[in-house]
Amino acid sequence: MRNKLGYNDFDEDNTSLKKLGARLVVGFIIFIILLMVFFGLFYTVHAGQRGILLTFGKPNPMAMEPGLHLKMPMVQSVVIMNVQTQKFIVTKASSASQDLQEVTTEIAVNYHINPSDVVPIYTNIGKDYENVVIAPAVSEVLKATTAKYSAEELITNRAQVKDDIDVALSERLRTSNVIVDAISITDFQFSDVFTQAIENKVTAQQNALAAQNKLEQVKYEAQQAITQAEGQAQAQALLAKSVTAQTIEYQRLQIELAAINKWNGVLPQVTGGAIPFINLNNSTTM
Repeated sequence: MRNKLGYNDFDEDNTSLKKLGARLVVGFIIFIILLMVFFGLFYTVHAGQRGILLTFGKPNPMAMEPGLHLKMPMVQSVVIMNVQTQKFIVTKASSASQDLQEVTTEIAVNYHINPSDVVPIYTNIGKDYENVVIAPAVSEVLKATTAKYSAEELITNRAQVKDDIDVALSERLRTSNVIVDAISITDFQFSDVFTQAIENKVTAQQNALAAQNKLEQVKYEAQQAITQAEGQAQAQALLAKSVTAQTIEYQRLQIELAAINKWNGVLPQVTGGAIPFINLNNSTTM
């Protein structure tokens, strides 16, 4: 059937469906664009981070502090930089000591980038600053520091070696806006020949110390014996000086007095000589 204008109702329905479909497509596209705009409009910088806002790739001079921020979708982007303390570990750093011994050092570096300098760091170095700046600096400082000490001193003066590395590395990385918080020397390794030589030396020193201690003990005991002998000699000398005629007579009298005190009043009937002792009990009165 045709309507008054000469079109079929079917043609009108088909045209309406096409318009509806076109509207739905346009509406869907607009919805997707709105979603992109909404979600691309905001970004978050977390604690311990700084954000670098790029407009067509050009960084904003001011770093973005932690919090929620706005940006223009498809025009601006954000680079997040970590400003927390991070650990960089060098497991096998080879160098030479002052006496040309090969040294392999294992070192850990705690560092952080200066929050106010994240934009220059990103602009001049990029995000891979560990490999670009820190690793070469650690290697160079280690070689320069170990070359000032002999292999044995690297072991015995380990605290001083650590302090030297800390100072030199801090000065070196400060120019790149990287701040060294602390370093730790976790290991020094030497060649097998040198390690064996050190062990032999330590053993020899221990044996020498034991022998020295034994000698000191013998000397002490000998001195004690000499002191004791001198004391006895002095005592005998004093005793000899004190023996006089008076002391001898005094001792004799003491012995006789002790004998008298022990006598019970009965005279002995026989003496030790050939002359018989007179028996007073059997004699008669004259």
